[in-house]
Amino acid sequence: MTRPKAYIAVVCFLMLTSCLLLTGQNQFNTQGVAPPPGSPQPLPSRMTFFVTSVGLGKGGDLGGLAGADAHCQTLAKIVGDGARTWHAYLSTQARPGQPAVNARDRIGTGPWFNWSFAQKGEPQNAVISADLAELHGDTLVQAQRGSNLFKQSARTEYGQVIHGAGDLPPVQHDILTGSQPDGRAFTDTADHTCNNWASSGAGSAQAGHSDRIGNNNHSWNSSHATSGCSQAALESTGGAGLFYCFAIN
Repeated sequence: MTRPKAYIAVVCFLMLTSCLLLTGQNQFNTQGVAPPPGSPQPLPSRMTFFVTSVGLGKGGDLGGLAGADAHCQTLAKIVGDGARTWHAYLSTQARPGQPAVNARDRIGTGPWFNWSFAQKGEPQNAVISADLAELHGDTLVQAQRGSNLFKQSARTEYGQVIHGAGDLPPVQHDILTGSQPDGRAFTDTADHTCNNWASSGAGSAQAGHSDRIGNNNHSWNSSHATSGCSQAALESTGGAGLFYCFAIN
């Protein structure tokens, strides 16, 4: 091979290698952050779970399930993942003419992955749960093992960890669910859902702890009741009106 031809071959090889490396570096979704000029288009995100980074600011009044779902959808869209259908992990209680709704019946079948999976592939703590049974500990073995939803995996749509027990204030690990540990609605007459997510005053809501610390049962979805439904009441017990969002597709 002559020197000019050899030079051209080397240059082509280096250019091809650079392109392949660049493609490898951008194989996951950028979660709403624009890639550098000339970068290949990112693939669709594989994030299918997050904790809302902000609440709606009206305490337990989320605008019902529809309003909570819309909030999940909006936050997901901001970070480039609005193509999926997102539902809030919230139960509602039976009312005259309205049957109860179980949070576990609203979120698809899994598996679910957090922001870390979308960014890096499969790092530690990226997988939340394989399916509904594992998520809720339906069998004795699953209950003993527990799901992978805890402080380091329960991240927001931006990949942030929720401030929990022992962190600098404000502590915000109270996550609204209105649910029993099995993910189903309460069947008694007490208010566990801030009047089915329409009250910012009277009532109460069941909350879980995103860090699974406190109240002995360490439950991510059913740790204790809030002291009220106002924004101030939620904040007084370690919350901010945040809730879990799951992609159903």
